[in-house]
Amino acid sequence: MKSLQKEEYEVQTPQAVTLIGVPTDVGAGRLGAAMGPDALRVAQLGPALAGFGVQVHDIGNLAGPPNPRSERDAQGLRNYAECLAWNQATHDAVLEQLQAGNLPIMLGGDHTLATGSISAVARHCRATGKRLRVLWLDAHADCNLPDISPTGNLHGMPVASLCGHGPEPLATMSGAKPAVQGSAICQIGLRSVDDVEKRMIQKLGLEVFDMRAVDELGMREVMLRALAGLSGPEGDDVHLHLSFDVDFLDPDIAPGTGTTVRGGPNYREAQLCMEMIADTGRLASIDIVELNPALDIRNQTAELVVDLVESLFGKSTLVRTPEAR
Repeated sequence: MKSLQKEEYEVQTPQAVTLIGVPTDVGAGRLGAAMGPDALRVAQLGPALAGFGVQVHDIGNLAGPPNPRSERDAQGLRNYAECLAWNQATHDAVLEQLQAGNLPIMLGGDHTLATGSISAVARHCRATGKRLRVLWLDAHADCNLPDISPTGNLHGMPVASLCGHGPEPLATMSGAKPAVQGSAICQIGLRSVDDVEKRMIQKLGLEVFDMRAVDELGMREVMLRALAGLSGPEGDDVHLHLSFDVDFLDPDIAPGTGTTVRGGPNYREAQLCMEMIADTGRLASIDIVELNPALDIRNQTAELVVDLVESLFGKSTLVRTPEAR
């Protein structure tokens, strides 16, 4: 029997990944997400990725202001100055790694940090002529504005900021406004959307597959549509960014997050998402946010996240060849 060559078994993975811890919950309503980066390290994220032949560099945690737990300011925002500082630090760290040719994995922290992370990615894509595609896995739309937000928490506003709305320093952090066109963002798993956000989704032109779409179409079809045009030669100019909010997952399997919503993807559906993203070969930057160890059970959510991230880097039950996909 003819033996397969080693390269036929291997999934192409990035040569170098940088873990960037951003330990803050200034954009959230509950304390605890600041411990998320270290919970992922306890769950052995770095060694897990190294097991797939990836060079892993962990630069540790960024520094920034503490959470003052302030009330709303005149703009209707909570902890705005602190959120801005953390986002700028995130932007600078992510951009540095992209310019060095590494794949940055931003370990949050709450989801406001995606403003800084994706602003850096957008800046890098402009400089390199890449076409940005953002997959936003989340239970929430995150496209509130200061005057319509029911809480004033900035972790509910990063999509609006990236699309050029809200406070100017956040909306222009990428050096352009908007940082990302709404049509370049695909949201999957939504099941808790404020009434005003429903109109914002249409205004921004976001592509959205809520949980009803997942139920009706199945996760495979949703992902095929979300990833259309990324594989093969037509996707050569694409930079795929994954912004993964832990509350995307059903709380039965992922209790360790501050804004759980029932009815999310189960374990196998989430694994399929990650495996199909890996199949494209276009993944170039990642956010992992809203992991809250204070609400978890023996770090099981962090361990699940590490399991899912492994699938982004090639873990599969069988050898997966292009023909088999």
